[in-house]
Amino acid sequence: MTLTNRQGHPIRDNQNVRTVGSRGPMTLENYHFIEKISHFDRERIPERVVHARGAGAHGYFEAYGKVGDGPVSTFTRAKLFQEAGKRTPVFVRFSTVVHGGHSPETLRDPRGFAVKFYTEDGNWDLVGNNLKIFFIRDPLKFPDMVHAFKPDPVTNVNDPERMFDFLSQSPEATHMVTFLFSPWGIPANYRQMQGSGVNTYKWVNQAGQGVLVKYHWEPMRTEIKNLRQQDADRIQAMNYSHATQDLYEAIERGEYPEWELCVQIMSDGEHPELDFDPLDPTKLWPTDKFPFLPVGKMVLNRNPENYFAEVEQAAFGTGVLVDGLDFSDDKLLQGRTFSYSDTQRHRVGTNYLQLPVNAPKKHVATNQRDGQMAYFVDAGPGQNPHVNYEPSVIGGLKEMQRSGKEHQPHYDADLMQRKIERANDFAQAGETYRSFEAWERDELIENLVNNLKICRPEIRRQMIDYFTKADPDYGRRVTDGLADAQRESGEHTGSAKADQAVRNAQREGEPARPY
Repeated sequence: MTLTNRQGHPIRDNQNVRTVGSRGPMTLENYHFIEKISHFDRERIPERVVHARGAGAHGYFEAYGKVGDGPVSTFTRAKLFQEAGKRTPVFVRFSTVVHGGHSPETLRDPRGFAVKFYTEDGNWDLVGNNLKIFFIRDPLKFPDMVHAFKPDPVTNVNDPERMFDFLSQSPEATHMVTFLFSPWGIPANYRQMQGSGVNTYKWVNQAGQGVLVKYHWEPMRTEIKNLRQQDADRIQAMNYSHATQDLYEAIERGEYPEWELCVQIMSDGEHPELDFDPLDPTKLWPTDKFPFLPVGKMVLNRNPENYFAEVEQAAFGTGVLVDGLDFSDDKLLQGRTFSYSDTQRHRVGTNYLQLPVNAPKKHVATNQRDGQMAYFVDAGPGQNPHVNYEPSVIGGLKEMQRSGKEHQPHYDADLMQRKIERANDFAQAGETYRSFEAWERDELIENLVNNLKICRPEIRRQMIDYFTKADPDYGRRVTDGLADAQRESGEHTGSAKADQAVRNAQREGEPARPY
């Protein structure tokens, strides 16, 4: 059966959005992507489709006034970074990605790390994860990826075979799989984990010159800690909400979590000297060539007064940038930029930005009106209430003067659907595998084997091929671990551990008389 869209149109390419050149910006007439991602954004009411399980806190960001040892104004005119000691209020939401709002915080899953900066120029949302890379590089694949990771639509049970079925056809995910099934896939808590913007962004200076940047949050005053699977299982048996509890109680004790914000900077361009594309979110930028440069620190010092009003209704979007910050042509970033804000309008409501946790801490003046749950008008001081349009000469709102030269990247390429040329899907996965300590490699192999052993042979073979291309020892150890694992079609519903739990409950349940 041929894949079609909801209009019945056959889909020729479900892997790549249309872009100007293989690495250029997306265009608005990506109808298949818009239809697919818009429907995906509306699949759950009212829980988030992803990042449903979360915790949050208030705090501040304090700028160093420099980037590394140099003036930050060389690279960006964003006001929040310019003055040493300048503090900007923030709200942070941590989360797990795939599982539901009441799922255990010990599950193997990336952690969301979303920061809302309430700057003098309006809000800036830095929406990322604890891991510094992602499974895919093209947003057209995102709904399929999440569907594969979510419970089976028939049984409503999480099935690793569905996940690895998708991953076995997505070689670019090999690097992320290597991180996720290692101890890095289960952070010990939210306070002792890293954060990353994941995607490539841009900084723009006063002259309109742009550079590529990646953002990284590094914990201060504490070490990074991850959990082995057996330790996570033991914690889960005692507490489903250990990370939320840990964050709340630490702040109540006055042990305020801190992170240093570091950036990696690269000149804007294709960088043919690298064996990967710097816009590829499945790749790390090597720190020996692009070192971490500190620009400030974040302190979380106040818990929410109400979980629903602040944490659950907090709404973030990758398109929420301020002057001096800009987008790169990272396809995944551009897809997220549409999807995130579209999700918030659906999930929280048309006027979600009037809620206190989401509203900028400056005066807002727009010509947007009405919609569900509008409870005030975003009018400017002295604005003529009869004028809700622009331009106008009778008391309407006016455009502001530009604060610096506009950043104008140049494009000259054909419009196409094609993946980037330097995919190089396996080299960094191998480097990551070899960089792990011996116990981390042992944990990685054991976790992969325990999940792959219920998968069909063709899925196993493809995953082993990817691991072998990353590193021969990596592939050999997974092969050896699966040597005695037998799998017959239809013999499982969930994971091997989940199947065992079902049998244990049947066997170990205590008989009781009816009453």
